Amino acid sequence: MTDRWTGEQLHCQWKGTVVAIATRHADATDIRFAVNGRHVWIAMPNLAWVEQKRRTGYVITDYLAAQIAGRYLKHAIESGYDNGREMYTMTVDEVLAHADQVVKEAGSTNNLPSVPVINENIPPEDEMGIHLPGEPALKP
Repeated sequence: MTDRWTGEQLHCQWKGTVVAIATRHADATDIRFAVNGRHVWIAMPNLAWVEQKRRTGYVITDYLAAQIAGRYLKHAIESGYDNGREMYTMTVDEVLAHADQVVKEAGSTNNLPSVPVINENIPPEDEMGIHLPGEPALKP
């Protein structure tokens, strides 16, 4: 994406998801990105997970959370809201609005890219041999 003010091309890459209750005593989940090597955190209030489930019957998955935060970051950069801060905090309404848009654009949460991307040709669950009970492993 392109920074609105500088015209600089920026490459954003998801780096991790941390529940901030333990790390910084906040009722939030932090999504970390590297933006041209600079660390940027997007803090998403945990209440958004509860509200999304109440509102839609569906949960915000790790994959969806990364996409929501990435969409928010992209919007901040392209609109000129990004000013080089290390952390941005979303509201519950912002999380829900971006969740709606991500799911609308993807068509389904099943179409979202997985995180982490270990091997582009194999889902991480299969690559690492980890599946939730009742989830079938994909056969190569």
